Amino acid sequence: MGQLDYRYISERMAAAEAGKADALYDLGLLYATGQGVDIDLVEAHKWFNLASVRGIRRALIDRAELARDMSPAEVAEAQRQAREWLSCH
Repeated sequence: MGQLDYRYISERMAAAEAGKADALYDLGLLYATGQGVDIDLVEAHKWFNLASVRGIRRALIDRAELARDMSPAEVAEAQRQAREWLSCH
């Protein structure tokens, strides 16, 4: 991962921590596609779930598409992580 990638991911993470819906969605895309991070469908699902809660409609579609490639246990874990994140933010 290059320095630019790291900076972008750090900026998106900071914006997500501040509750910015577009950043939540962007993190979902990064983890779903492996851009600058390892592909992690649970993490991607979590971020898409959070983005959908904040009103990003496209996140609902992307989350559903991801869920088709995940086990029920993985989806449950992603949902648990999203609930945990919401309880802290």
